Amino acid sequence: MTIHIGAEPGQIAETVLMPGDPRRAQWVAETFLDHPVCINDVRGMLGFTGTWRGQRVSVHGSGMGMPSLSIYANELIKDYGAKTLIRIGSAGAMQDRVNLRDVVLAMTATTLSTPSRGILRDLNFAPCADWGLLKAAEAAAVARGVATHVGGIYSSDVFYDERPDLNEQMTRHGVLAVEMEAAELYILAARYGIRALAVLTISDHLLRHEALPAEDRQSSFADMVQIALEAAFPGA
Repeated sequence: MTIHIGAEPGQIAETVLMPGDPRRAQWVAETFLDHPVCINDVRGMLGFTGTWRGQRVSVHGSGMGMPSLSIYANELIKDYGAKTLIRIGSAGAMQDRVNLRDVVLAMTATTLSTPSRGILRDLNFAPCADWGLLKAAEAAAVARGVATHVGGIYSSDVFYDERPDLNEQMTRHGVLAVEMEAAELYILAARYGIRALAVLTISDHLLRHEALPAEDRQSSFADMVQIALEAAFPGA
């Protein structure tokens, strides 16, 4: 057990899917895993372990933003031996060619600041996904016929953004979408020598001011979860 995760040793799999919302973690576990067992509910941050096509996998919430994700990712890696962390979550599109319900595979994650800034100091570290996971996810998306985009995203440390000038420059420089966790996840993966990937569903569009209705979000996220699982266990 750790300060934030109440699981016993051995209860968390080496592969962990990390949605931000703990209730989404429950939905993923109950929808996609065989025999899911709740292994954490400390502070309402739910975690589950079960199997998918015979492969042991956990699903654990990360909370909102990089500071929250950093807490859970650090403990999953250092205290529970996680080797593969895949963020599954929503994102806002920043390019016209990216549409609602599309999936974005984050090759890189640009950011202004992360909890790791105190370690990296003046270094502009370039956090990126694990190539094997990225390649497998792209293949899984193509096989499923899902509209998918591979490229750079932006991990914001604020939700209520007041920098339209910054958004304009990111759109100009080809950033596909914005979310709030992937950059720190990729930095931690590099630090500890594990695999990480962010698989994101477009739920909002910053340029068109569109958004998926709440009732459509859950069903639209199913492709994202399936792609993440097939990337983690290709051929399973």
